[in-house]
Amino acid sequence: MKPTLLILAAGMGSRYGGLKQADSIGPNGEAIIEYSVFDAIRAGFGKVVFVIRKSIEADFKEKFAGKFDGKIKIEYAFQEIDTPIEGISKFPERKKPWGTGHAMLVARDLIHEPFLVINADDFYGYDSFRQMAQFLTKKCNSKHLGMVGYLLKNTLSENGSVSRGVCETDSNHLLTSVTERTKIIRESNGQIYYYDEHHGKHALADDTIVSMNYWGFSPKIFEVARKMFVQFIAEQGHNPSAEFYIPRIANEMIQTGKADLTVMTSRDQWYGITYQEDKQVVQQAFWALTTIGVYPNQLTQGEKVESNR
Repeated sequence: MKPTLLILAAGMGSRYGGLKQADSIGPNGEAIIEYSVFDAIRAGFGKVVFVIRKSIEADFKEKFAGKFDGKIKIEYAFQEIDTPIEGISKFPERKKPWGTGHAMLVARDLIHEPFLVINADDFYGYDSFRQMAQFLTKKCNSKHLGMVGYLLKNTLSENGSVSRGVCETDSNHLLTSVTERTKIIRESNGQIYYYDEHHGKHALADDTIVSMNYWGFSPKIFEVARKMFVQFIAEQGHNPSAEFYIPRIANEMIQTGKADLTVMTSRDQWYGITYQEDKQVVQQAFWALTTIGVYPNQLTQGEKVESNR
């Protein structure tokens, strides 16, 4: 059974200032999301599930509908503040989404095979899809999960600080913890630092492995996540800033011994648009990748994209 790609596309880029999931980045107006789907097809994925909001459905489908017809199956799930989850009779009122863990949960009924979950507005590179496809088809099960991490130096923005999940692993490349670090930036002396909540300054090595929300799971994780989310709502649902993130689920399973998680490493350059000023840098990168033949000039046109599997 071919694995599924789950793309989280319901969020709005508050710092970026718009719906960046559908923004034209590639040489012919391609969005970053199209490169992820293209790479997933090449790596052997059999289906894509987009998590979006009803309010962006028309614009989203206008941008993407039909582009991958005949190449991969496309389905949609919808994340709203009150999207029903078994065990929660009523959600507290709030304006902020519940986070990536909730976004993953709303796709539960559409996914019955090992799957990869990623952000819509991040470019990960083909190598990560190749590694994850092999893991999902050969090694993934309810007690053995996976992720692809990136070298911190390959994930920074030139236009401001970023937040990253700093990963700790053991000698067998199994994840021991993910710690969210905010306000990470390379300073004028060339050193990367993060600042804690007390404004303390801490150095990070260039080759620190960080999570970019690139997770490989068995569908069994949905029930674990559901139970955790029900508890989260009971304990923190009335906190307007609390969010239920995917690393919380992974950490819980690792710390309680319910599963281990293999960390694969990509040395590709990650690209994303955290700030509006990042857009030109990313556009230039995709132009270069197209020029040297990493991607075809017409990404979703022409002959059917062939799978490598």
